[in-house]
Amino acid sequence: MINNNVSWILELDINDGKSDDFKALMAEMVTATKANEPDALNYEWFISGDDKHCHIYERYSDSAATMTHLGNFGAKFAERFLGMVAPTRLTVYGDPSSEARVALAGLGAVHMELLGGFAR
Repeated sequence: MINNNVSWILELDINDGKSDDFKALMAEMVTATKANEPDALNYEWFISGDDKHCHIYERYSDSAATMTHLGNFGAKFAERFLGMVAPTRLTVYGDPSSEARVALAGLGAVHMELLGGFAR
């Protein structure tokens, strides 16, 4: 079976004074993604103890699911999200479509291709 999953880790610095607003937006985004995107397989946010840095791990079943998520993000959340954070690194795993690569390029995506291993 071929694994068409597309995943990434987005690393962010949270703007000073925006931690509470950021956490509220996270809750809204997690709820919306879970309810409306069945092909979002993982959507997990991790924050540092000082509330200054966040890593978001996202995994989608394929490039189409990736594009669905990016479309929803752009339409509903991007402006507020980018007003609260400074993205510092986006590392993408898998082999996203050219359309998904273009969509992720705005955040300076670095693409990593599978060398070996397995997923269960």
